[in-house]
Amino acid sequence: MLPEAKLYIDGVMRPATGGRSYDNIGPWTGQVVGKAADGSAEDVNAAITAARRAFDETDWSTRHSYRLELLTRYRDLLHANRERLVEIVRHEVGSALGAAQGAQVAGALEGATGLIEAFPQIQWEEDRGRRRQYGFDSDRLVVRESKGVAGAITPWNVPLYVNIGKVVAGLLAGCTMVLKPAPDTPLSASVMGELAIEAGFPKGVFNVVTSSDPAMAGEMLVTDPRVDLITFTGSTAVGKRIMEKGGPTLKRLFLELGGKSANIILDDTPDFAARVMRAIVCFHAGQGCAIATRLLVPRSRYAEAVGALEKAYAGFATKWGNFEDPTCVMGPVISRKQLERVLGYIELGRKEGARLLAGGHARPDKGSGFFVEPTCFVDVDNRMRIAQEEIFGPVLVVIPFENDDDAVRIANESDYGLSGMVASGDRERAMRVARRIRTGSVSVNNGMCIAPDLPFGGYKRSGIGREWGREGIEEFLEIKAIAVGA
Repeated sequence: MLPEAKLYIDGVMRPATGGRSYDNIGPWTGQVVGKAADGSAEDVNAAITAARRAFDETDWSTRHSYRLELLTRYRDLLHANRERLVEIVRHEVGSALGAAQGAQVAGALEGATGLIEAFPQIQWEEDRGRRRQYGFDSDRLVVRESKGVAGAITPWNVPLYVNIGKVVAGLLAGCTMVLKPAPDTPLSASVMGELAIEAGFPKGVFNVVTSSDPAMAGEMLVTDPRVDLITFTGSTAVGKRIMEKGGPTLKRLFLELGGKSANIILDDTPDFAARVMRAIVCFHAGQGCAIATRLLVPRSRYAEAVGALEKAYAGFATKWGNFEDPTCVMGPVISRKQLERVLGYIELGRKEGARLLAGGHARPDKGSGFFVEPTCFVDVDNRMRIAQEEIFGPVLVVIPFENDDDAVRIANESDYGLSGMVASGDRERAMRVARRIRTGSVSVNNGMCIAPDLPFGGYKRSGIGREWGREGIEEFLEIKAIAVGA
């Protein structure tokens, strides 16, 4: 059993009002793995009140070096608790050990370091010189200031990574924060409150409210005029609702939403078959917004690609769903609801006329949790729903293209634009294709386009704004122009 996930409000770890709690369900077993405080509207209000007071009545937002020192100490505590964090994401998120030790936790810790390293790049004050305007001489400054109270609403797929990306960036920027995690992964947020106490955070600058209700706390943050900014990672549908609900208070919003990224393998790729085989969607059961779930291969080598995928899926059949294997990167999906969603899309793919090459079934033989096989559809038309909609499961669709222009067309014929991949034996050719894809990040020939010092975010319905790097910190800042008569 995992420890109980408590609320962290105004510097104190505590139960929810009235002592209410809810079950934390483990994806590997489908059974209870812990309890979480079931926060109420009263608790959310208390968190907002604490954050507002900490911003308005203290010097938190102006003590830049102090915040850097404090967040560096916090990062070190996260590192010191690494194994504990790995255990949390294994049991709570359903992450396989290889993924838990890697992207889930190591990626989160590297992210914290990347933000700390980016912080000195922030130019808090810039001298724009003297200018004569309308007959007056003025000495001008452009200054950056903290936005205020920020509400962070985070998902269940890589919760620690996203929590750290939002909270560390926002606190470095001088905002005060209220973190509202997904109901499925409360402890990945609550533990951050525990470590904040150990690090010596001032009261109210950071707060965590868990709740079994997926919408209540988030809607309170979005609609409350005391909250100045909302940063959200999750589905495009919820992102649209946040924009609608945040409109009356004209909140700043930055949203990292869905994806249906394309992996384009051009015909001159030297390791063509091997690269195709590596395109199978398995990492964390495909529960990642930036995972390339559309594989685009040249029609001239289509049969070769299909053959390579058959081998890849056959070879992977026994390499997933093992809780103790340190090399395993695929476990269950997060919940029964998500399992049913994935299976529904697999059935839809059959009805749409795509050919099921591999997988396609739930796997109760793997355990009592929420297991679905790595699945691949070939002979897919990009207009099919399985090629257009985000499934968020281990499902790959394979689409042939005629030439480079056709590959770009197919990649861009999507409501999403979060990430993508291009491979070619000719670097310049690959770069020409990459520059034409309407997406927020592109990996060319195994380049790592997602890193803590690079901005991450999407085009189109994949979101607004950027996280990580200097740009991710600057999302939490206001810009003020000051002119002094000379």
